[in-house]
Amino acid sequence: MDLPTVRSINPKHPQPELILEAAEVIKRGGVAVLPTRCLYGLGADAFNLQAVNRIYDLKRRSSLHPILVLIDDRLQLERLVTRISGVARELMAQFWPGRITLVFEAKDTVPDNLTAGSGKIGVRMPGHAVALELARRVQGPVTGTSANISGDAGCSLIEHLDSRLARQVDIILDAGRLKGGIGSTVVDVTDERLRIIREGEISAEEIQSVLD
Repeated sequence: MDLPTVRSINPKHPQPELILEAAEVIKRGGVAVLPTRCLYGLGADAFNLQAVNRIYDLKRRSSLHPILVLIDDRLQLERLVTRISGVARELMAQFWPGRITLVFEAKDTVPDNLTAGSGKIGVRMPGHAVALELARRVQGPVTGTSANISGDAGCSLIEHLDSRLARQVDIILDAGRLKGGIGSTVVDVTDERLRIIREGEISAEEIQSVLD
């Protein structure tokens, strides 16, 4: 098996040619390892059924667990969600880019393998420059699930990337050591009564302070 291409990329000012190279891989149905704010993730074209199924296979992830997506602009939400509540707008204004994943009611056109049949889709505008630029260059939602085998710890350093994943992806963007930690807070905003699914970098108290 051929080893994937590994590119060292500047985490704050990513080289445009490397972003373009990775974006072309994703647009062709490939899978990239990319840096997000805390951990490395697996990026694929979110509307490519085969590419998303490959993510499930790589991670050995149950098809019952949905996969979140990364966007570079709120306008991308028009392709993904049925409505944006007032609560969601407030949280996006305060915390995007980065640190919070919002769960919306998904449009019927969103592939079922992204939502795991839940009818909901998790979306984040990433705070890491590489992830943001990559989503912009792909010109569509990119998967942002963590680059690990399901149940194992996430990876904040490429040297710690599970070899079972590293051998099977198409390109790796190495931005050095990431922050690590618990990742983004996940909040269900399908209606005006938000529900915190996972408390991460943003505490429940911080969220409430924005809404009070």
